[in-house]
Amino acid sequence: MMASMFMPVPSRVALLGLKLGICGLLGIAAVQAPAAAQVRPPDAIQMAVWAIQSGDNQGLPIMIIDKIGAQALVFDAKGEFVGGTPVLVGSARGDHSVLGVGDRELSDIAPKMRTTPAGRFVARIGPSLGLGKVLWIDIPGAIAMHPVITNKPKEKRVERLRSPSPTDNRITYGCINISPKFYDDIVTPLFTGTGGVVYILPETRPLAATFPAFHAQQFRASKRLARRG
Repeated sequence: MMASMFMPVPSRVALLGLKLGICGLLGIAAVQAPAAAQVRPPDAIQMAVWAIQSGDNQGLPIMIIDKIGAQALVFDAKGEFVGGTPVLVGSARGDHSVLGVGDRELSDIAPKMRTTPAGRFVARIGPSLGLGKVLWIDIPGAIAMHPVITNKPKEKRVERLRSPSPTDNRITYGCINISPKFYDDIVTPLFTGTGGVVYILPETRPLAATFPAFHAQQFRASKRLARRG
């Protein structure tokens, strides 16, 4: 059952077409290749291409987390699509991290504080208390990615991951839960040692405010495209 949670990997030809389309300033309209359209939203595709071309990923693997779509998309350091998987994210909507939340006990984290912050994070695999090695995304905010927690059956986290709809994937205290298989087979080997860059897309804050450099590049691209007529 867990294997079915892997998204189909688009062909190398489809990926090349996407990259050339975005590089050619065709914008979101260029993202029409059926195989790719099924696995990645336009913002995530363009973010990955921008990160590689601009060097913003610093030669490291990339993960893009779409909270609205409840999915994580992983690329290697060269920008090749490695895989995608459903995720569980913070139960509260919001793109900020509450100051000092990382120092609180879980029982002291109020429902409105349980957000998964948006932004760019340099993430590394490291030890945790009780969960083994996790992918630390935002250490001050105590935000990590790790295999789905199953010690609270009433929360039905595994069932939420398997659900076809993203609407029931809001359940965590802010951390990102994924399937154990995807974590072991994709995340751990790719992010061990070098780490990587994680881009968490916003859900309430404008994309331009969250990733100003990316937005500036997209704005320049759209102006050049408009001039071409």
